[in-house]
Amino acid sequence: KGVFIMSKMKAVTLFADWDPRPDFKLGPKDIEGKQTYLGSKVWRNPRIEIVEHDIPKPGKGEVLIEVKACGICGSDVHMAQPDKDGYILYPGLTGFPAILGHELSGVVVEAGPGAIDKRTNKPFKGGELVTAEEMVWCGECQPCADGWPNHCERLDEIGFNINGAFAKYIVLPAKLLWSLEPLRKRYTEDEIFLAGSLVEPTSVAYNAVIERGGGIRPGDNVVVCGGGPIGLAACAILKKHGAARVILSEPSATRAELGKKLGADYIIDPTKTDFTEEVLRLTDGYGASLYLEATGLPTTVYPGIEKAIWEGRTLNSTIVVVARADAKMPVTGEVLQVRRARIIGAQGHSGHGTFPRVIESMASGMDMTPMITKKIKLEEVPENIIMLRTDRKECKITCVM
Repeated sequence: KGVFIMSKMKAVTLFADWDPRPDFKLGPKDIEGKQTYLGSKVWRNPRIEIVEHDIPKPGKGEVLIEVKACGICGSDVHMAQPDKDGYILYPGLTGFPAILGHELSGVVVEAGPGAIDKRTNKPFKGGELVTAEEMVWCGECQPCADGWPNHCERLDEIGFNINGAFAKYIVLPAKLLWSLEPLRKRYTEDEIFLAGSLVEPTSVAYNAVIERGGGIRPGDNVVVCGGGPIGLAACAILKKHGAARVILSEPSATRAELGKKLGADYIIDPTKTDFTEEVLRLTDGYGASLYLEATGLPTTVYPGIEKAIWEGRTLNSTIVVVARADAKMPVTGEVLQVRRARIIGAQGHSGHGTFPRVIESMASGMDMTPMITKKIKLEEVPENIIMLRTDRKECKITCVM
């Protein structure tokens, strides 16, 4: 279905130069001159341009989506941000040029043969409201077969090494799509697309604190370090999960206020008060069962978490590391041993029903839309990505098509 008068579309595209640092060695999944799993070691002189692309056509098992909303992620900012030597800040899988944008929602326009809608278990017919996973997993490698598609050995990532959603249209495998129909009972259609664009970042937080971190028991205390979108989503998820005290450590006053709207009971400004002392004061000396590192500043943040675990009375604490960073964490093994604590890494969101559970949580009252503090048009995306390097007053900036 679908007849297009136009064959081209404008899209926000990131270009960069393949110029490896002296210590870089091609890995088994890297492709010389095209893609790498170590972006900050290779790509130099990033440039964002709005350029014309052909409107893609869906093949077997694929769906063409008209994008309605797409959020700017911190990774978009870091892929387009050079360090002092001109290398991008983002350390992960990257392949340029690529259309940016992976926090998307939209409407199915056309489906290729064999593109099945999971909600109906029938072929897509067009008109369905959907969101999409960002991680394109193969379903055939060992990690996929073991149920860990976010660690796929043939992984592609929308907006990182393949074309993303800062464009009018995107073609994606149907297996990545999730219906937004459950949101109809709570949101208008325009609001559904805004909420739908937040499913992906909220699913990253869900995967971190529930799937990887193991969740909590109702009545546990939790500490979230970093009030970016992932940290804020974690506040909402952990409050819905039954946390007694959700403590958010975040120096930005505007993001702290958002944290309160989304489920944080207490705010710590670590630039004004001692983080460890405040955690222990707010928890009557116990500390927390779960600490989320969502700042990307482990050398600054981790020592305070470690001290709270050492001096607090809670055993079996879990520290979940979700923010990407090149820096090594300054870990004291003795603290983990004596306090029966553990450090867990979390990447991405796919698998184990993360997306449908986040959508159903939203449909049952976990409203994430206050996170969107600014709405922009496609042509405004590049300047806003650059602005977010230095200006953190906005939380989630969303491009509305």
